[in-house]
Amino acid sequence: MKSPFPICLCALLLFSPLVTRAEVVESDVVIFGGTSGGVAAAVQAHRMGKTAVIAEWSQHLGGLTTGGLGATDIGNKGAIGGISREFYEQIAAYYTRPEAWTWQKREAQDLRHEKSKDPLVEKTGRETKWTFEPHVAMGLYQRWLQEAGVKVYFGEKLQSVKKDGAHIVEFTTETGRTFRGKIFIDASYEGDLMAKAGVTYHVGREANAEYGERLNGFRERTVGHQFGVDVDPYNTPGDPASGLLPLVQAGTNEKPGDGDKCVQAYNFRLCTTRTKENLVPWTELKPANYDEKQFELMARYIEALEKAGKPPTGIFMGPTPMPNDKTDTNNAGAISTDFIGQNYDYPDADYATRERIIRAHEDYTKGLLYFLATSDRVPQHVRDTVNKWGLARDEFPATGHFPPQMYVREARRMISDYVMTEADCRWERKAEDPVAMGAYNMDSHNCQRLAQHGFARNEGDVEVGVAAPYPVSYRSIVPKAAQADNLLVPVCLSATHIAYGSIRMEPVFMILGQSAATAACLAIDAQVTVQKVDYSKLKAQLLKDGEVLEWTGPVHRVAAPLKLDGIVLDDTDAEKSGSWIPGNINGSQHIGDGYIHDENGSKGELSAKWTPDIPVAGVYDIIFHFPPNRNRAKNVPVTVAINGGESKTVQVNEQEPTGQQSLGQFKLPIGHNTTITVTNAGTDGFVVVDGVQLLKVDK
Repeated sequence: MKSPFPICLCALLLFSPLVTRAEVVESDVVIFGGTSGGVAAAVQAHRMGKTAVIAEWSQHLGGLTTGGLGATDIGNKGAIGGISREFYEQIAAYYTRPEAWTWQKREAQDLRHEKSKDPLVEKTGRETKWTFEPHVAMGLYQRWLQEAGVKVYFGEKLQSVKKDGAHIVEFTTETGRTFRGKIFIDASYEGDLMAKAGVTYHVGREANAEYGERLNGFRERTVGHQFGVDVDPYNTPGDPASGLLPLVQAGTNEKPGDGDKCVQAYNFRLCTTRTKENLVPWTELKPANYDEKQFELMARYIEALEKAGKPPTGIFMGPTPMPNDKTDTNNAGAISTDFIGQNYDYPDADYATRERIIRAHEDYTKGLLYFLATSDRVPQHVRDTVNKWGLARDEFPATGHFPPQMYVREARRMISDYVMTEADCRWERKAEDPVAMGAYNMDSHNCQRLAQHGFARNEGDVEVGVAAPYPVSYRSIVPKAAQADNLLVPVCLSATHIAYGSIRMEPVFMILGQSAATAACLAIDAQVTVQKVDYSKLKAQLLKDGEVLEWTGPVHRVAAPLKLDGIVLDDTDAEKSGSWIPGNINGSQHIGDGYIHDENGSKGELSAKWTPDIPVAGVYDIIFHFPPNRNRAKNVPVTVAINGGESKTVQVNEQEPTGQQSLGQFKLPIGHNTTITVTNAGTDGFVVVDGVQLLKVDK
């Protein structure tokens, strides 16, 4: 479909990077970062009667929203309001009622709540389209900025920041241009202005202990996007001394929950198609530095899957359908478009290093697709499936149809007076000064690919639901007053790794950008610092402009982990066979991080075995724990076996409301001489495994 967004000469001039050097640009609000948050901030500043300008270090406008992420990630879409919702409603109008589009300036609110035959209309009846082509999003952003008279300067790599105490006066870029304003907004994915201004921040994963979290730090057991079969990671199979294959990292001695400098993987969201006349074949993407040896791990993985009778077709990419036979294709599976472990230096890197990292990610992605499409190591049926797809020729023409924006899932994260944590996502605490609602899962892509126990294993994936849409604090987008008193940070906001994994969605960045600009304009009017903005006035303006700041629907609070006496072992402490699935812990009592289940399938193939370390010989009551439900099996076999002694199997009824069942009292020897094993053989429902508890009985 042809875009209805004509780019006239004035628009070309508006976005042109060719301007005189050493220019001083002055504006009420200066925005560093042309992301979705930056665009929304500029539009809101204009609506509130202030001038705004955007400086973007790359050559791309709109971040991931225009860079391939056309399948909106948000969770509960009822949490989207304000300019963000306007964006999706206008996208809906483009696809369902093109006649609603006019090039003349109009109020975006005119399109709200109009009926549509769009199959993706919400049950509320509000007109919304959540999947869209990149060029359509780009056209909409360009139209908004042109109507607002907002200039965008591209290629403006930040060089220095001038401050008067805690007050930012101006910043200068490598072009020699200086940007001077009353309030500054850092809307970049990387937080460059924030960092140059001397604001404290964090990179990597915090330790769980730092903020009392459960899902942060090193993950002892990673289920998501994991190898479905064992794959040897060494250059010479079975020989660790031969070194690790490409794409496998040397392991560290991290303990579960430890903090580290690992950053969740980046990738590109590919816009692909099966329409032959619009398809750029993978064979045209071969990088100049292509080396098939780089993909030896993938070759071995495919061979292992074939040998195990698990045909690998379709497990390497995750396409979400978009209009006009296109997709938003994301990472999927153990080895895919995520370039795991190759981005740790990116957040704090200089621009030249960043560009090398971006090119390395691009070469990896193109090389992987070329390998899957052409290599003799890949079965013909897999190649045939891969080659049905290609990049959409009518997207991203300036960059060879490959997305110009890398998915920087997280980089720097500010440390302010309010740090968003797992407790906010779980509704264990509630910010009283909301400027947005988060709603997506606590989500992290894998952070490492390691050699563990002689096999390749991914580490770091987390996909745990939130209790409900939750408030994001105004204080989390405002630096500490002593560090910067006229700066707002709506993208690299103050949040831990795991909380940021929920907040970091493009609709939320738009909302936070709008909120930041609103606060900026109120600060200018009142002649106060951003820390001194009257929150009651800020809230009133945000509500007037259609933002959602409160959640009135159900809240599925996650029960805190059980605090039990005796020897307590979680499901993560068990030696497991088969592919167990992590459970949804919302509202469920549980030991440790959560529980696992068999999805009421693979009967007879799954087991979990604990081997507790008994410190003192004696009689112990052994208790098996499980979150109860009516869909659970009533005949789960759990066996207690003692070396050289008793062995007993008990049928556990997992529908029992107490969520626990004693397996009996056993006389246990000291040391690792006892095993407790649960299987799903012959069971009549979902088998769930949470943990075991051993209580010493005085006799």
